[in-house]
Amino acid sequence: MSLLRNPEVRRGLLRWAAATAVLAGAAAVWEPRAGLAVLAAGAVFTALHLAGLRRRYRQMADLSRELDTMLHGAPADLGRFREGELAILRSQLAKLTARLQEQADALGRDKRFLADAMADLSHQLRTPLTSLQLVAELLRAEDLPEDRRRQLARELRGLLDRLAWQVEALLKLSRLDAGAVELAREPVDVAELIRRAAEPLAVPMELRGQTMTVRAAGGETFLGDMAWSAEALGNVLKNCVEHTPPGGEIAVAVRETPIFTELTVSDTGPGFAPEDLPRVFERFYKGRGAGGAAIGIGLALARQIAALENGTLSAANGRRGGAVFTLRFYRSVV
Repeated sequence: MSLLRNPEVRRGLLRWAAATAVLAGAAAVWEPRAGLAVLAAGAVFTALHLAGLRRRYRQMADLSRELDTMLHGAPADLGRFREGELAILRSQLAKLTARLQEQADALGRDKRFLADAMADLSHQLRTPLTSLQLVAELLRAEDLPEDRRRQLARELRGLLDRLAWQVEALLKLSRLDAGAVELAREPVDVAELIRRAAEPLAVPMELRGQTMTVRAAGGETFLGDMAWSAEALGNVLKNCVEHTPPGGEIAVAVRETPIFTELTVSDTGPGFAPEDLPRVFERFYKGRGAGGAAIGIGLALARQIAALENGTLSAANGRRGGAVFTLRFYRSVV
C-alpha cells in the first residue's frame, strides 16, 4: 500500500517539508550553499523517515493479517514482532488470544456437558414415565379386581414419588452448577444435622427392620449450611439404606479435630465392586449392585454440596465389608 494514501503520513510530510523550506530559506539568506545543504539534508532525512514508516506500516499490516487468521480459527505466529511498541502490542494480543481461546474451550466443554446432561436426563425420565403410562393403562380396565387396583395405585404412587424426587434432585444439581445457590456459613450442630438427615428415612428403615446407631461425643459443630448439609448427608444415608439388607445396620461416627469435623457413615451391605468404586460419585452412574429404582444422582449431589461447603466426601469398602462414606467439613480452605 502507498504511504501517501495515509492522511496522517501526508500531513506529517507537509509539516516536514514546510519546516525544511523555512530552515533552507533562512540558511540561504546567510549563505546560498548552506540553504542547498539544508534542502539536501531535509531530502535525505525525509527519505529515511519514509523508509522507516514503510517498514513499520508493513509490520502492522502483517500483524493485522495474523490477527485475521486467528479470528478465523487458524494458528498464527506473533513471536516475530519483537521491537518497541509492536512487541508490547504483540504481548497484549497474545494474552488476549490466549484468554479468548480459554473461553472458547470452556464454552465448548459447557456445550458438551449440557448435551450429555440433556441426554442423561431424557434417558432417566423415560423409564419412570413409561412405567407410569403402563400402570395408568392397566388401571383403565373396568373389570380390574379391587385388590389389583389397590396394588397398581400403590405402584403408581411409588413411581410418582420417585419421579418427583428425581426432578427435584436434578433441579438442585442445575442450581448448584449455575452458581445460583448461596450457601450459609453458620455454626451447624452435628447432632441436629444427623437427626434432620435421618428423619425422612425412618419409615423405610422400619419397614426393612434396619437400625441406625450414632457414636458422637456431643457438641460437635462446623461452619456450613444446615439445610444443604442435611441434603448431602441424607443422600449418603439413603444410599446406605437402599444397599443394606433387611435387618442390617447403618452407623454414623462423628469425630472433631482442630482441622475438620468428620462424619463416617458405614453399613452392613455388600460394599462396592472394585470396578464401581472409582465412579461412585459420577452423575447417573449405577453400579453393579444398584436396584431398579436407583437413579445415580444422590451421591453426585452430596459430593457437590460438600465441595461448596469447604468439605470432601469419599467412599471406600470397610475392612469387614460394607460401604464406608467419609464426610469432612474443614475449618479453613483446603
